[in-house]
Amino acid sequence: MTTSATRIPPGHYNAVNVLRSEWTKLRSVRSIRWALAALVAGTVALGITDSLVEASGWAHSPAADRVTFDPTNISLAGLAFAPLAIGIAGVLVMSGEYTSGMIRSTFAAVPRRQLVLAAKAAVLAAVALTAGELTMFTSFLAGQAILSGRAPHAALGEPGVLRAVALSGAYLALLALFGLGLGAIIRRSAGAIAAYAGLALVLPYILLALPGNLARFAPETMLASSVAAVRPRAHYLPPGWEGLALMALYAAIALWLGGLLFGRRDA
Repeated sequence: MTTSATRIPPGHYNAVNVLRSEWTKLRSVRSIRWALAALVAGTVALGITDSLVEASGWAHSPAADRVTFDPTNISLAGLAFAPLAIGIAGVLVMSGEYTSGMIRSTFAAVPRRQLVLAAKAAVLAAVALTAGELTMFTSFLAGQAILSGRAPHAALGEPGVLRAVALSGAYLALLALFGLGLGAIIRRSAGAIAAYAGLALVLPYILLALPGNLARFAPETMLASSVAAVRPRAHYLPPGWEGLALMALYAAIALWLGGLLFGRRDA
């Protein structure tokens, strides 16, 4: 990892200096740039592919499928991939410095470790929210353009559509912060990415085998079946803010635990 972070004289830093330094580091790390590029390209490509499949097969689809057809959710099908890319970016914002050893220079320049973590979270949230919203709106518009004329399609002005698209982008930013928290807890890229993938992507399949329909509270399940949905689905959270609020709680817990460990002097 190579960066050109702004040098701050010891004892002469403030929140603005730290934010500027973290922004410089984030945009200078190639792996994070690649993860964000993969987020946009992969998510939009999957959304377009799914929209093409649905548009071509609409004329022969059974009546039961037509009743539950949700064009907004179809165009956002790339959300099956987006959590992985954005989570990796979030993990690398923290773990990359430990892997490269640059974290020592960061602590030497800014001994207030909680300030460092807060600055990382703020910069990551802004970047992830921008990338998430860009990805979601691009995927939605491209998907609806494909569906138009061949299958039912949606417009942003229809009830629930703008909410689904916008909240999906915000949800991705929360997933990035969740990854940042895990990176602060584990501090090693491989272990933190594995933990993130297990909790965010694999856990829903494990919970499906348990009683109580706990899978509906898993991060990826809430995103695909509630946040990005306009029409309600049986046995899942209803479309709306509930999934976003619960993911915000998960991210806050991860950041809180990460902050406890990150603030230790032996970190």
